Amino acid sequence: MVIPTRNRSRLLSQTLASVCTQIGVDFEVVVVDDGCTDNTIEMISALGDARISVVRHSQARGVSAARNQGIDAATGEWIAFLDDDDLWSPWKLSRQLSAAQRTGRQWACSGSITIADNRRIVAGTEPPTAEEIAKALPLRNCVPAGASNVLVHRDALRAAGEFDARLRHMADWDMWIRLGVLGMPAVVVEPDVAYRLHSGNASADASAIENELAVIEQRYVVLRNGAAIDRAFALRWAAWNLLRVGRRVAAVRAYGHAVVSGDKGSLVRAIAAVVDPGVVGRTLKQSREQGWADRAGLWLKELDL
Repeated sequence: MVIPTRNRSRLLSQTLASVCTQIGVDFEVVVVDDGCTDNTIEMISALGDARISVVRHSQARGVSAARNQGIDAATGEWIAFLDDDDLWSPWKLSRQLSAAQRTGRQWACSGSITIADNRRIVAGTEPPTAEEIAKALPLRNCVPAGASNVLVHRDALRAAGEFDARLRHMADWDMWIRLGVLGMPAVVVEPDVAYRLHSGNASADASAIENELAVIEQRYVVLRNGAAIDRAFALRWAAWNLLRVGRRVAAVRAYGHAVVSGDKGSLVRAIAAVVDPGVVGRTLKQSREQGWADRAGLWLKELDL
């Protein structure tokens, strides 16, 4: 698996703790130190785990370049991606690998939940079906938890090409679109990925997201038969993340971008963000299946973090 990181040793240590609980698979971890100036290297060395190797960039090159470097350094037939602040269940890799092999597909994803820093679950719903993902990908990034979710065969990565080093926020979606052209993913319904909300989330930068959405829109216009991408989908997600970490002014701006893109409902959301501080304490969409997200709560409690 490939984990790009930059100056998040505390979060990375927790991410690695979840990775090292994987059951039923042999794995290696390639951490790409993208110009870290904190104690990341010392923290990894102290773990003393031979499965974890480090590739170092003396200067930051960006998350996409780091992922590409990690892919080159990895030796496995299958590559999994994980951000340095998210968490996996102990069965994440084995379930995805089994699903991919059972269906004969070259990439896989799982269900995910969203957690706050205290590991409280604030959102979670079953993932779309493989058919729904394949249909929607040219319009919106419908792969739950983004880059922390996908497992992909090396042959498919070769066919799809590298992560676009010019993109930061939309690089994973750009890659999933190309993988979707090659074929549908295998989908594991279980909530095996935890996306963590905190003040440093990259997805909170609404202006940069808007710029990169324009790149995606132009690049895949033929796949969409000329239809517009769902800009409001990405901007609403950025706005809610900003609310969750207390950046209400920036959240209102993100909702404003969504309104300009045609999502009139975000005007109401922006007003609510201003007048109702309690909005950040509410949960997002929950699963239709009673107890689905709670299954993630069980493995989260077992993690020694």
